Amino acid sequence: MELVYFLLIGAVAGWLAGTIVKGRGFGLVGNMVVGVVGAVLGGFLARQLGIATDDDAVGVLLTSLGGAIVLLLIVSTLKKA
Repeated sequence: MELVYFLLIGAVAGWLAGTIVKGRGFGLVGNMVVGVVGAVLGGFLARQLGIATDDDAVGVLLTSLGGAIVLLLIVSTLKKA
């Protein structure tokens, strides 16, 4: 059940990040990939900044969303270079 929860949060975070950065999502699988990678990146960045994230769904979603946005901005910058 945790895997389903993780993928669902990843899909929502990826869709939101795609909507914020690009103006649209990436499809179900693309949103999941962006969200899951964003969750890992967001968790790493939050620990480095000393920001405690709660184990509730909102904290996990916000951490994943933040990481996914950073990921998309990095990819966008690298594509332009």
